Amino acid sequence: MPTTTAPPQPTARRRRSLRPSKIVEDSNPQTTHPAVLHQAEIRAASIQLRIADAITAFAGSMNFVYLHVVLFAAWMLFFEASPWPTLTLIVSLEAIFLSTFVMIGQNRQAAFQQAKADRDYSTTEQMLVENTDVTKLIHALTKEIRAAVIAEFEAGTQTPGNDVDHRMGRSPGQPTDGPKRGA
Repeated sequence: MPTTTAPPQPTARRRRSLRPSKIVEDSNPQTTHPAVLHQAEIRAASIQLRIADAITAFAGSMNFVYLHVVLFAAWMLFFEASPWPTLTLIVSLEAIFLSTFVMIGQNRQAAFQQAKADRDYSTTEQMLVENTDVTKLIHALTKEIRAAVIAEFEAGTQTPGNDVDHRMGRSPGQPTDGPKRGA
């Protein structure tokens, strides 16, 4: 009887996979954008950034919502009478801190996007220089070949077109077997 292996179990907590150090460990440098790896290394190096990432990851999860539903319901039912002034103060302070963490996350995303854009720009500029060099080389080679063909023709050792036909194994004027235009 063939044995089957169980499918891989998902991680217990999603936010663990969001840790910058986890991104660096699990990433394949050949398929991961270098800016992603660089930003993850920066985030993993700073304790403050790791704490901010952990809080932001938790605050953006459904566990955060469930916890607050339970806490607010318990507070309203057992600890304080209606209009809940202390709960209002706590919720307001929490909103201030959470908005700060949202802005930290936005700043992080903006820094990442800028790093990626800078990397992409430098790569594009490098490719442009390389392509320009290749184009110049092709142009120079074309000029050399043209000059050599003209020199052979003027010396009488070559007639235009015959050398190409000869090298391709055709007699002059024989039609090519290539694709037809307009077909």
